[in-house]
Amino acid sequence: VQLVESGGGLVQAGGSLRLSCAASGRTFSGYVMAWFRQAPGKQRELVAAITSGGSTNYADSVRGRFTISRDNAKNTMSLQMNSLKPEDAAVYYCAARRITTLRYDYWGQGTQVTVSS
Repeated sequence: VQLVESGGGLVQAGGSLRLSCAASGRTFSGYVMAWFRQAPGKQRELVAAITSGGSTNYADSVRGRFTISRDNAKNTMSLQMNSLKPEDAAVYYCAARRITTLRYDYWGQGTQVTVSS
C-alpha cells in the first residue's frame, strides 16, 4: 500500500484544515486506516483510526474537534480538523495496517500542520 497525504498548511488557532490521504497498491477496504502526528521533541501519537466498516476511535485530545472518514470506493481517507489549537501543530501521517495485525506497516511521507496563536 502506498499512501500520499495532502492538505497540510498554516492556520490560525480556532481555524480548520482538512487532510487527505490517497492509497494505492492494494485493496483499500482490507485495511484499518489511521492518522498519526508527531510534534518536535515528542513521540508519534495516534490521532484517529477508522476501520473499513467505518468504526472510529479518537485520541482524547482531539475527540469532538476532529473527524476521520474514508471512501473505500475511491481509496481515500480524510481528517477534518476544526477548532485547531497551537498544540495540534505537528507533522501528520497517514498509516495503514491489515485487519489481522496491530502494527501499522504502511506510512505516508507526512504533511505539516502549523497553528498560529
